[in-house]
Amino acid sequence: MFNIISYLIFIIITFFITIDVGRRCFNAGKLYLEYLIKDEDFCLTVNRILLGSYYLVNLGYISISLSFWGTISSIEELLYTVSNRIGTIVLILCALHFINLFMLYILRKKLTIK
Repeated sequence: MFNIISYLIFIIITFFITIDVGRRCFNAGKLYLEYLIKDEDFCLTVNRILLGSYYLVNLGYISISLSFWGTISSIEELLYTVSNRIGTIVLILCALHFINLFMLYILRKKLTIK
């Protein structure tokens, strides 16, 4: 019983976080890409590919994460497991975000040097 409740809580929260962060990064990322790449159509295409990749990585991790849960037998275990898994998702999102920013920084430096 606790496993089903924890799955539902986890899926609802992580899907909301993933979709919300993805939309925010998609909208804010337009400016960075337009600065780096002067072709607007190409920028939009790259931004959409980044968004799709982002969703696939996160939703894939969420799906895989569900298969590794043990049996949850108390409310304390439920809260610990769900918060631990959500924390991991948030850390993965942060890492992906900073890797993308670092790559954009490197691209920007290369474009300004030429």
